[in-house]
Amino acid sequence: MGEFVGGALLGAAFGILLEAVVDATKKATSFKSHLKQIKSILEKIAPIINTTDKLNKELDRPKEETDGLLEILKQGKEVVLKCTQVRKWQYHRKVYYDGKLDDLYKSLHDYFQFVMQAQQTRDGLQTLLELKRLSERGGRGYEPLVVPFFGSSATPGAPPAYTVGLDLPLMELKMDLFKDGASVIVLSAPGGCGKTTLAKMLFADEEVQGKFKKNIFFVTVSKTHDFKVIVRKLLQKSHKEAEFVNDGEAKDQLEQFFSQSGLDPILLVLDDVWPGSESLVEKFKFQLPNYKVLVTSRSAIRRFDSVHRLKTLDDDDAMTLFRHFAFPHDGSSDIPDRLVKQIVKGCKGVRLALEVIGSSLRRQPLEVWRDKAMELAEGVSISDNVELLNCLKSSLEALDSKLKECYMDLGSFPEDQRIPAAALIDMWVELYNLDEDGVRAMANLHKLSEQNLLNLVLTRKDASELDGFYDEHFVTQHDILRELVIYQNQSNSEHIEHRSRLFVEISGRDFPNWWSERNTQHINARLLSISTDETFTSNWCNMQPSEVEVLVLNFQSKRYMLPQFMEKMDKLKVLIITNNGFFHTELGNFPLVGYLSNLKRLRLEHVSIPPLTTLHPRNLQKISLVMCNIGKAFNNSFIKISDGMPNLVEIDIAYCDDFVKLPDGLCDILPLKKLNISNCHNLSSLPEDIGKLENLEVLRLSSCTDLVEFPDTITNLSKLCCLDISDSLYIIKLPSQIGDLHNLRKLCMRSCTSCELPPSIMNLEHLEEVRCDKETAVSWEPFLPFLKNARITIEEITEDINLNFLLK
Repeated sequence: MGEFVGGALLGAAFGILLEAVVDATKKATSFKSHLKQIKSILEKIAPIINTTDKLNKELDRPKEETDGLLEILKQGKEVVLKCTQVRKWQYHRKVYYDGKLDDLYKSLHDYFQFVMQAQQTRDGLQTLLELKRLSERGGRGYEPLVVPFFGSSATPGAPPAYTVGLDLPLMELKMDLFKDGASVIVLSAPGGCGKTTLAKMLFADEEVQGKFKKNIFFVTVSKTHDFKVIVRKLLQKSHKEAEFVNDGEAKDQLEQFFSQSGLDPILLVLDDVWPGSESLVEKFKFQLPNYKVLVTSRSAIRRFDSVHRLKTLDDDDAMTLFRHFAFPHDGSSDIPDRLVKQIVKGCKGVRLALEVIGSSLRRQPLEVWRDKAMELAEGVSISDNVELLNCLKSSLEALDSKLKECYMDLGSFPEDQRIPAAALIDMWVELYNLDEDGVRAMANLHKLSEQNLLNLVLTRKDASELDGFYDEHFVTQHDILRELVIYQNQSNSEHIEHRSRLFVEISGRDFPNWWSERNTQHINARLLSISTDETFTSNWCNMQPSEVEVLVLNFQSKRYMLPQFMEKMDKLKVLIITNNGFFHTELGNFPLVGYLSNLKRLRLEHVSIPPLTTLHPRNLQKISLVMCNIGKAFNNSFIKISDGMPNLVEIDIAYCDDFVKLPDGLCDILPLKKLNISNCHNLSSLPEDIGKLENLEVLRLSSCTDLVEFPDTITNLSKLCCLDISDSLYIIKLPSQIGDLHNLRKLCMRSCTSCELPPSIMNLEHLEEVRCDKETAVSWEPFLPFLKNARITIEEITEDINLNFLLK
């Protein structure tokens, strides 16, 4: 940061923090995502820090106004330095400093959310400086800035007078807009979050006007669009009537018009571009110098250069915006503050929700406010607001029917919880006959993410999507979008028995009305989800769920009784049992799982598993055990797991601390194709019998830090295609005859610098890829001349291991 003024206190502290962040990014690899986020905001505010420091010094202005920022920078440096001392296995310290880094980012963000009126303050300082210099030189006066004319028929109108929470996104967008490269910039967010408002602010910004002058164009695209009509609107600025035979002729005339627009840069804003309109945007790309296209869309159109996601408002900004619309005069009223906060919380930070609901409550009596608060508390925060609901529904209308069906299933999981991508894949593979490896299901998640209907989160950035392994992928969804899914599901059929999917939420003894209306409730749904809280008493009704194919049970209690009606689920294919509480849950009625004759996929998360060997779900093909206590699961030494589950094809075990060894009999499950074990730090050895798994294709033993070596029998796995030992730090050597694995195509061994490679490596004639870090790659160099088909893919040891999801 050499551009900072020498001796400037603020600039020096800023430079020290930035240098510490850059250095920590290389060393504290577990925090890389947070550090990159902090580095990004520091780089964006650097010009402002620099200018402010210089101007304050030259104008002899007091530094007290920047003391708050100075303290943030100093404390931030201490936090960053301490992060470099946290080791990968120190999970509690990792989580603690994750929070500290989040606090640092928020402090910087919040400071500049307000001090960015600092941009205006900086402009004022610049003006004072110019006046001072003119005075010192005996200047003849000061000419005011003349705002250039840039109007055309394609103008968006003025932005709203009140744009709280958009100053920082505007700054970030301008930074991207003003730098070289990135000819197409996408601003994406769900409907109602302020994309168009931000685009209008950009259009009216003085700095933007100063750069692009009269060459700023704005056009609203919307769902029904015609390229020729859009071009015609743009060419109205030249005061001529334009007619085109086809799109090609329209594009030629538009390019010619832009080419004749003078030496100034050109900015074209395409507002409200609907998903699936990427080809339309492509038509507006021209090879012109200093030409920029800003696209606002509900979809994060990834084929273009730069994508900005506009976030919902934080609590303070949401309250400020709501008060502006609910109490327009001075922001105060006789409405109790507690009631206002309750309603604002129900708006979920969505700008349009805050505006619509705030306006609807303006000058209303206290009873109306209380009624709205009760509705929000009951989870109907948007259903009666037609404008907002239609805005959100339009996002669903853009989906094709199959993708919409998948999206509607997201209501199966509780609010504010990360949804494991693997759980969704299990559901969709069986409900919609997708491929067994989940490739199409994962593609659906990517499509939904691009349309801002969900967020796809990776707990580590190098998480691989190859070989159908998605245990590091999670989905988050905005609460209002979840409510929309539930509302849409209910509106499709008023009668419970006619719904294709049934979402049930129970708090304590507060059951839905239909629960107790009949002694026996017949259910025709294919998907049944039941979510209960920690006060639920397991007082199940007598259901007839004979058509259910997927059952999702979400709960928070320390002990949970599986519903008795499960024994009637003759068509059940997928069972997902998830404890969202803090402690492991004891499961009661667990033998009921043995009655599920058609069960294919079983996922258990954060529970203490009773003996599995007493069950006999003979058609079970996949079992997933995540964050479970599994010490008792394989206790029965008289019954092998291979006898009760003879058709298992895939076993996934992750984050199970008491998992010490593979159970007896597992190596007798000959159909097994995938064995994925990750983050089981007490797994210390593999059985000699592992070589009996003659059909095993994938063996994943990642982040198993107590594992030291393999039994030599592993070389009997003749069909093994993928071996992953990444981050299993203490594996000292590969089997001496590993070259016998003639079908091995992929070997992952990041952070395995101590692992010795035997000479037989040269015999892996079908090896296509080795994924490792730079240090490990060095040990492979002598073998590469003999491995003609192999390539080395370098993975930096900079994974972002986000363990927040462990703190359920």
